[in-house]
Amino acid sequence: MELRVLKYFLAVAREENITRAAEFLHITQPTLSRQLMQLEDELNAQLFIRGKNRITLTDEGMLLRRRAEEIVDLAHKTEKEFLEQNNLITGEIFIGGGETYSMHILASVIQDFKCEYPQVQYHLYSGNADDVKEKIDKGLIDIGLLTEPVDIEKLEFENHKIMSNYCFP
Repeated sequence: MELRVLKYFLAVAREENITRAAEFLHITQPTLSRQLMQLEDELNAQLFIRGKNRITLTDEGMLLRRRAEEIVDLAHKTEKEFLEQNNLITGEIFIGGGETYSMHILASVIQDFKCEYPQVQYHLYSGNADDVKEKIDKGLIDIGLLTEPVDIEKLEFENHKIMSNYCFP
């Protein structure tokens, strides 16, 4: 029993019509009919009562519908978990800064970021601007919160003025 065929079966059960299900699935009606007959042969059960314009499920068909929905949902969840795992952001961020109000803002930003990316770890270093700059120069921290005056000639930086609880570039 293939996942693809179970999806076909569910489309027919939902549409109650092979032609409409085939259109929805973007396959031909004979192909869909053949797949359904093979599924019935494989399970040795009649899954549908075929009417003139409508198909209804037999008791065996209703059982398969419940199980097929579970199987398709589980397959979808598994695929999603693997995709999310590949997109999982992990690692460590080393941040240095002084005992300033900006550290309060940083704590709030880290808290929000941690909700979105729980696998990221943070390491905070507290010191004056010269100590933080020295650690940046040595590659020991990734981000530094510095207050002026400090020599930032070799650094990539953004200058922000802090007002109230907000940062404005």
